[in-house]
Amino acid sequence: MRAGGPDLEALYKSDLKPETVPAELKLETGKPATLRGALGDALGYLNTVTKGAIITCAADLAESTSVSPINKAFAKGWFHARNNPASRLISVGGICEDAMGGVMAGASSLGLHIGVSSSYSAFIAALEHVPARLHAIGQQMRREATGEPTRTWIMVNAHAGPLTGEDGPTHACPQALQLLQDNFPKGSLITLTPWDAQEVWPLLMSSLRARPAVLAPFVTRPACPAPDRAKLGLPPASAATKGIYALRRGGKAAVVLQGHGVAHFFVRDVLPKLDASGVQLNVFYVASAELFDRLTDAEKRVVFPPEMAFHSMGVTDFTLATLWRWVRSDAGLAASLYPLKQGYLGSGSGDKVFEQAGLDGPGQLAAITAWVRSVEARP
Repeated sequence: MRAGGPDLEALYKSDLKPETVPAELKLETGKPATLRGALGDALGYLNTVTKGAIITCAADLAESTSVSPINKAFAKGWFHARNNPASRLISVGGICEDAMGGVMAGASSLGLHIGVSSSYSAFIAALEHVPARLHAIGQQMRREATGEPTRTWIMVNAHAGPLTGEDGPTHACPQALQLLQDNFPKGSLITLTPWDAQEVWPLLMSSLRARPAVLAPFVTRPACPAPDRAKLGLPPASAATKGIYALRRGGKAAVVLQGHGVAHFFVRDVLPKLDASGVQLNVFYVASAELFDRLTDAEKRVVFPPEMAFHSMGVTDFTLATLWRWVRSDAGLAASLYPLKQGYLGSGSGDKVFEQAGLDGPGQLAAITAWVRSVEARP
């Protein structure tokens, strides 16, 4: 302990709100932004609030996965207890995700810091699964024994999904979310799957207030223009804190989107055509299954009426299993689009990989149009 050192409680005692984005973090619509950058900047901002209570490691990926802003206001270089104690950037075993997870979970468990580990989602979700499970078990025991809040560790699943297509199927993996979502006791782990960088701050703050043992944001590599949500007829980014929210409401059929890639193509290439054609369709976006779980039953029915699941198909950056709670019919599952539907994808630009999977604009439009017709034809 040192005078003027980290003060994690400053985060939980602050009046920071999910729906109020600090001026330093506001994005300009139309300007390119990345999910990873928005997350790194938000955590960097919180690190100034807490005087360095957020520490991070990412081997050689600190810049690539954008966790380097966490250390922006602190001493450059790697943390060293004697020679560079003010740095918040930790070197743990090179590219060794399981080691990073063990160290960051351990540091988080002491209650003085939030540890952040970051790597490709393809590797970190699998290789940090054991430390995530052990941290969740330990924090449950500690909470039951002391009554004190759970201590959070953040596992950044970076370069998530097929948008990282240039790196091939070994790295651009859609399977990571299935390893975490719905795979831990309720409340112990929260996954975040934003599609718009403007959703990152509301989702991050809502999740930290919920005090999970593990917080697992899924962020992508490419930059996309920050959408003008009001102009597009979308709710504000803070709607993401409900876990799922409606982009459109109308008609009998529904489509549920999850993932930055599919939502980007849908909003840019599909939604304008559906609007122009006057198609009546319920469109939902899943930003966090676990934040949805935190709602009351009454709130859930308003946000995503249960009957919608029997009239819905899904379009996701991830696996079919991650759609099961939102798509509850065999016909809907058969109509759903997901990266592994035809097998592992090839290597190429994100646009080409999504085209190969049928997840690009034309692929989505054809599948969704057919689904609307089939649902509307039901007696």
